[in-house]
Amino acid sequence: MDFQKAFDKVPHRRLIDKLAAHGFGGELLQWIANWLSERKQSMVLNGHCSGCEDVLSGVPQGSVLGPLLFVIYINDIDDSVNSKILKFTDDTKVFNTVGSEMEVDSLRCDLCNLVQCSKEWRMLFNVEKCKVMHFGYNNPRVNYEVDGIDLERVLSEKDLGVKISEDLKWDNQCKR
Repeated sequence: MDFQKAFDKVPHRRLIDKLAAHGFGGELLQWIANWLSERKQSMVLNGHCSGCEDVLSGVPQGSVLGPLLFVIYINDIDDSVNSKILKFTDDTKVFNTVGSEMEVDSLRCDLCNLVQCSKEWRMLFNVEKCKVMHFGYNNPRVNYEVDGIDLERVLSEKDLGVKISEDLKWDNQCKR
């Protein structure tokens, strides 16, 4: 699963509210709020510079704190999901054992719940970048969708620079 412009779309007020709900307070919460506020940006195109505009959402990329704040903001997205989820900054993987129609329906329901939660928190998924990979012999090769759009089925995908393939084999010597 891939979030649309993940670091750019985090709403500051909602992030501060979520931090407060997680126990952040006092000077630390105020410092984070100040760090996010009154930021401005401009754009240069063909040598012409635009005027400065207020930045009302997003966490600063290239910072240490930005990705951490993003993860805190999306961390509870899996509260309404039965499947297993792996999260690393803006990459989210949803997976489960799927060998029956009931398990297929459960995974489909989890995808729907994730989409609903992403809409509630204004962190939509970029469906064109979301993909499905089937592992195992008894895994039914069915279609899954996000927000009414069928997800692309792939045989391999790069994850954090490592190519993962549907045909992974285990042997006594090593894992590949």
